[in-house]
Amino acid sequence: MSEGARNAVSTTARYDFDTVIDRRGTWCVQWDGVADRFGVDGLLPFTISDMDFETAPEVLAALRARLDHGVLGYTTWQQDDFLSAVAHWYGTRYGADLDTGRLVYGPSVLSQLSQLLQMWTSEGEGVVVHTPTYDGFRKAVLGLGRELRGVPLGDTEALERELARADAKVLVLCSPHNPTGRVWTEAELREMAELARRHGAAVISDEIHADFVHDGHVHVPYARIADAAGVEAGVRDGGGPAGGRWAVITSASKSFNFPALTGSYGIIGDPADRAEYLRRMETAEGLASPAVLSLTAHIAAYREGAAWLDAVRAYVTGNLAMVAERLDAEFPELAWVPPQAGYLAWIDLRPLGVDEEALQRVLIEREKVAIMPGSVYGAPGFLRLNLGCPRSKAEAGVSALVRGLRTVRA
Repeated sequence: MSEGARNAVSTTARYDFDTVIDRRGTWCVQWDGVADRFGVDGLLPFTISDMDFETAPEVLAALRARLDHGVLGYTTWQQDDFLSAVAHWYGTRYGADLDTGRLVYGPSVLSQLSQLLQMWTSEGEGVVVHTPTYDGFRKAVLGLGRELRGVPLGDTEALERELARADAKVLVLCSPHNPTGRVWTEAELREMAELARRHGAAVISDEIHADFVHDGHVHVPYARIADAAGVEAGVRDGGGPAGGRWAVITSASKSFNFPALTGSYGIIGDPADRAEYLRRMETAEGLASPAVLSLTAHIAAYREGAAWLDAVRAYVTGNLAMVAERLDAEFPELAWVPPQAGYLAWIDLRPLGVDEEALQRVLIEREKVAIMPGSVYGAPGFLRLNLGCPRSKAEAGVSALVRGLRTVRA
């Protein structure tokens, strides 16, 4: 094991991430639903982006206490325990002074995305995304009858060309980016905000991976960028047509690993847009009462879960370092480096000249593992390997990948 991996492991002593928890038979999409995507049952999965770890013990304790109360009636997210917990997290994690009056709630980040797209676009209009693209974005945009328009990651000229089209109404950011793990710099975000404002496009920033940014990189909340742009444009409240429409959508469920509880929240710059969003959710969608266990988990995570999050991030850093070490030893031509954020290893296999379909056949039929092919995200020749798991599973996954690549190349 490399020194970096050893150091990462040493910081997690307070929590146990090595113990393998059997998730089979728990209606788990990653484990029990593997045949739905790969056609074969019983594969060792490295697929959908949830982790194989228990959530923070502080979160579990809060959930147990809430269940012990015994009454699970209708509830509200518009209360100080939840709002102040979100504000506390933004203040302590990002140094941001969050106005809780801007917050909204939703059952999931993709649900919020769908509502905002329906508010800000019409059927047939363009929604701009970066490629490779998280497949949930593609499904949401195309499912609403909007036109998905991809621009290569980091290609500013292509981004401006797409935003300049008369029917391009929304830029959807993934910040940090899924599947690549790219963390946008403040300068990059400012540039994108200005391009969107100049061409009259709204910005929706999905920041669900923000809490998993690795050392050496800093997540900049888009709300901070939008507020600065609004002030420069002389717009009060940081939103509205003159300063650019914008929204942030996010959740603690990704970083603290409780997506099955559902629940997300957002920040919407313009007061009229906030009111319209809430009207749609509470009346048209009938979602006035959120899941109480989701609220409980968010509050506990944001108030008490920082140490656990830092520990699990350090552990995943060790997994990523291990994979980098193995790939560098076996296939130095890949020159693979770990992502700037997240637990998803995005691996460019094109230097090896392997056929994606042939590799998938070997991985599934011979190695008995399920790893997401890059074509799912519009990038054939890449692979997305989920390393949010115990070290033993991560080692099994990269070993299977190495053997599979050797087989296909031979």
